[in-house]
Amino acid sequence: MKELVSTSLFAIMISLVSFEIGCIVNKKTKLAILNPLLISIALVIMLMKCLNVSVEDYNKGGQFISLLLSPATVVLAVPLYKKIKLLKEYALPIFTGISLGSLGGIITIITLCHLFGISKSIDLSIIPKSITTPIGIEVSKQLGGIPSITVAAIIATGIIGAIIGPVVFKILNIKDEVAIGVALGTASHAVGTSKAIELGEIEGAMSSLSIGIAGLITVLIAPIVTRIFNSLI
Repeated sequence: MKELVSTSLFAIMISLVSFEIGCIVNKKTKLAILNPLLISIALVIMLMKCLNVSVEDYNKGGQFISLLLSPATVVLAVPLYKKIKLLKEYALPIFTGISLGSLGGIITIITLCHLFGISKSIDLSIIPKSITTPIGIEVSKQLGGIPSITVAAIIATGIIGAIIGPVVFKILNIKDEVAIGVALGTASHAVGTSKAIELGEIEGAMSSLSIGIAGLITVLIAPIVTRIFNSLI
C-alpha cells in the first residue's frame, strides 16, 4: 500500500477524482459556496491524512498538475479573441479599471496587515492574492514572501470572489457585462473567471483579459508600492 500511495500516478488520480466529485456536487446543489476547487482540496487533504501520505509523496504527481497552470491560463485568451471588437471599444475604461483595481488591492492588503500587526512575511505573501497562481508565486518570491501561503491566499480569494461577486453586483445593481467581467477577473483571477463565463460570454471574455493585465500590473507595481509603504510605515 505504501508503494502505491507514494507514486506520482496516485497523486494525480486522487486530485482529478476529487475535483470531478467537486464538480458533480456543485452542479447538483448549485451552491456557490460548494466550489469544486474547495471541495477537491478538502477531499485531497482528508485522503492524505487517512492514508498517511506525505506532502513530498503527493508532490511527485501534484507537480505535474501545477505544470499545467500556465498553459491553462493562456487558453483563457480564446473568449477574449471572440470579443476583440468590444475590447477596442471600451479600451480606456477597461484598462483604467484593471489598473486601479490592482493598485487598490495591494494598498488594502498592506494597510490592513499593518493595522492588525500581521508579520511582514505574511504581508508580502498575500499581496499577490488576486492574480493567477503561476504569476502570484513568482511575485511572492520577488517580494520575499512565502509561496505556499501565497497559493492558499490566491485560492481563498478566488473562491470568495466567485461567491460574493454576484451578490455584490445584485446589491449595487451593476448590470453592465464588461464591468462585471473586469471586476471578477481583476479581483479573483481564474476562479472568478469561471464564474464570469457562467454569467455570459462577454463577462467571461473581459474577465479573461483582466487576469493577464492584472498579473502584469501587479508584477510591475507591487515591489514599488511595497517599498514606498515600508519607507512610510
